Amino acid sequence: MDVAIRRVRQSLDLALLTRALGVCYGFATQLLFFYTVWYLFWFMRDGASNGVIGDPYLVNTGLAILFALTHSVMLVPKCRRWLSRWISSAFYDSTFCVATCMSLLILFAYWQTSLVVVWDMHGMAFEVIRGSFYLSWVALVYSLALTGLGHQTGWTPFYYWLLKRKMPPRQFKPRGAYRLIRHPVYLSFLGLLWSVPLMSLDRFVLCLIWTTYIFYGSFLKDRRLIHFIGEPYRAYQEAVVGYPLMFFGPLAKRKRQDVIHSMDESVG
Repeated sequence: MDVAIRRVRQSLDLALLTRALGVCYGFATQLLFFYTVWYLFWFMRDGASNGVIGDPYLVNTGLAILFALTHSVMLVPKCRRWLSRWISSAFYDSTFCVATCMSLLILFAYWQTSLVVVWDMHGMAFEVIRGSFYLSWVALVYSLALTGLGHQTGWTPFYYWLLKRKMPPRQFKPRGAYRLIRHPVYLSFLGLLWSVPLMSLDRFVLCLIWTTYIFYGSFLKDRRLIHFIGEPYRAYQEAVVGYPLMFFGPLAKRKRQDVIHSMDESVG
């Protein structure tokens, strides 16, 4: 009898410890997110202030690609299913947020500066570009709020876990900017990238790499959403363009047969 009671107590202690660790992890993730966003703001506005160690372009290219890979791999449906064997669904988005934040913080810490200037704007041009930068931040927050910022940071699934309630399924209901274009979040981030009055060569390389990643990532996101949402997203692709002025290609309005062919290729 004593052995059985001890085992019950041990199970309860383990459950309490597990929940306490989950609570700490969930809240720590949110703090890490806001900490990273703070540094992202200044990095995107003013650039890095690090010295040069080794080959700056090789280091910078590796750092930019590291973020792109880290941000993408965990979103791939097959990878998500595989990782979900070890990561609870309540903490998968939180873990994705941690991985993304850490890759950005590594980039901030080791990014190499360049003295080569691509362009340097002054006067009215400076004010217009700087204003575009701040407007891009407003557009980014607005776009993220439309899709559910809590899902981006892992807060929403963690919040329902905290309340011991089942999280309701996400509804696909395009609204606001999503009625005009399919990828307003990515478009806002492009604004952050390129709204730079003083463009150094290292920042220019970063812009090129991340711009390529954003457009390719938009294509992958469309395929991923077709995988999860199905017919409603196919109809959405037919009605709404991926980006303004995209009249052809995978980020334009997609014809039904083009979408199905794209999915057949991804399955094959």
